[in-house]
Amino acid sequence: MPAWETISLWMDRLNEPLLPRPSLQHDLDVDVAIIGAGYTGLWTAYYLKQHAPNLNVVIVEAQTAGFGASGRNGGWVMGNLLGDERLLAGLAADARRASYELLFDIPDEVKRVIDREGIDCDYRKGGALYCAARYPEQERGLREYLEKLYKQGLTEADYRWLTPGQLGTQLRIAKAYGAIHFSHLATIQPAKLVRGLARAVEQVGVPIYERTPATDWATGRVTTAQGQIRCRWVVPAVEGYAATMPALSRYQLPVQSLIVATEPLSDSVWDEIGLNDGQAFGESSRQVTYGQRSADNRLIFGARGGYQLGGRLRENFDLTDSEVQLRRYLFGELFPQLKNVRITHSWGGNLGMSRRFHPHMLCDRVNGIALSGGYGGEGVGASNLGGRTLADLILERDSPLVHQPWVIREGGLNRLKAWEPEPCRWLGYNAIIRSFVSEDQTLANPATPVWRRKIASGIADFMEGFMK
Repeated sequence: MPAWETISLWMDRLNEPLLPRPSLQHDLDVDVAIIGAGYTGLWTAYYLKQHAPNLNVVIVEAQTAGFGASGRNGGWVMGNLLGDERLLAGLAADARRASYELLFDIPDEVKRVIDREGIDCDYRKGGALYCAARYPEQERGLREYLEKLYKQGLTEADYRWLTPGQLGTQLRIAKAYGAIHFSHLATIQPAKLVRGLARAVEQVGVPIYERTPATDWATGRVTTAQGQIRCRWVVPAVEGYAATMPALSRYQLPVQSLIVATEPLSDSVWDEIGLNDGQAFGESSRQVTYGQRSADNRLIFGARGGYQLGGRLRENFDLTDSEVQLRRYLFGELFPQLKNVRITHSWGGNLGMSRRFHPHMLCDRVNGIALSGGYGGEGVGASNLGGRTLADLILERDSPLVHQPWVIREGGLNRLKAWEPEPCRWLGYNAIIRSFVSEDQTLANPATPVWRRKIASGIADFMEGFMK
């Protein structure tokens, strides 16, 4: 049996034995066959059974619940979606506000479910602090972003500017220029959530067959090594693992994010840092850093990982010394007192990125396929929205969920934008990431002349715009 507890700090800290559920050993006839016992698959099963208790739903999982991104992420339940401001910009003001309210409610909906199902996953809703922390250009970028949000009708109840003094009441970092506080976000212990959801769907009659990889799927069937599932609907809830499925691999590329966790820190150290109310935080650079204070007082800190030629999955997440040291350097810039702290865990995961750089929720009634993915690293909350949306699409419930701009209701997979062929996307990705790293190194050096700072940011802006 794989050492599933070594996947991440979160899986290591589960207070339960990671014993596999039985694998599928026979053919089945069901209404809905879900591939993957991660958040998307489990949420979809959960809401299908809430609305249609007699529906016959089954889940097959290649490893165990929580093996993929659901057990490896940074633990942010975000009340937004990647790219939502672009998606919603063209809506009328009232419709746009209604869509934002739908997104903002995601953490609260998760809380309603975990309370109802008795899932203890260290839920704390303290919002997120997006900090300008290492160079002044970050403050300008954050203020411009905040102004765009306000022009879309959002208010200080949703996003508000914190001066360095105001930020210091929540988070004390070395060089603060200010921050945006986003209200609609909670932090969790993600492995506890995914394992609890698995038990909840079993209790409403959804069998989960673990160590049962889907070897093929098509309209009306899912094939495994020991049995075939005949079904009306197939839900390939695989996110970054779409790379293993030819039909999806052009639309959801696996990219990696890498995370480290420190040893538990003393109360006196946390008195210096803050984060007393479950806040998440990120430092506003294109390195995409993120962190939180765990329930057992560790600093959890992650940053953008990489992309492998050909869209291959990364299988080995034993982080290299350089990968660990980059994250140590980045959090050490924010918290100098932690530069030499002991790091006890390091891990990473494959996440799904769509070519449009926002999630998609798709229903193809002709071919019986329902799909939610492309979360771009923000899937803990987005998968809840995706599961609810897929359930309503499958059951033909005419709810506000199915009328959102990220929902594709007709046309199937060919409505998704495909990624460019290799080596174009590998070359493009690496060129873009190098421009981001160069910008960060240039701007973080206070001795860099103004003209060089402008050139570095200009190139990074161009590359980011080209990417989208």
